[in-house]
Formats: sequence, C-alpha cells, structure tokens
Amino acid sequence: MTQPVLLGMLGTNEIIIILVIVLLLFGGRKIPELMRGLGKGVREFNDAKSNVKREIEESANEVKSSVKE
Repeated sequence: MTQPVLLGMLGTNEIIIILVIVLLLFGGRKIPELMRGLGKGVREFNDAKSNVKREIEESANEVKSSVKE
C-alpha cells in the first residue's frame, strides 16, 4: 500500500513537533472543538458526494429507460 506523499515525507519527530505546536497554539480546550468542526466538514463533504453520485445514477437510469421505450 502506498502512503500519501505528504505523510511519506514526514517522520515521527516532525509529526510530534507539529502536534506540540498545534497544542501550544490552540490549547487543550480548543482542540476538541476543532476536531468536531473537522468531523462535521468531512461528514458534509461525504453527504454532498453521495448526493451527487445518487443524482448521476438516477439521471443515467432515466436516460436508459427512455432509450428502451
């Protein structure tokens, strides 16, 4: 399995340093709020993606059914 390029370039030490900087910048109380917001954003993106996929499939089925008739 291939790793994403960004994570392939970062080692353990770099990731730890980034996490410490994030903790210092935002503090322990803000991080759960940030993660909640990130989770909501990802959820909304996945919902929008599935809605677009469903609409494309429905329109493709309509085209197929109109061609058969």
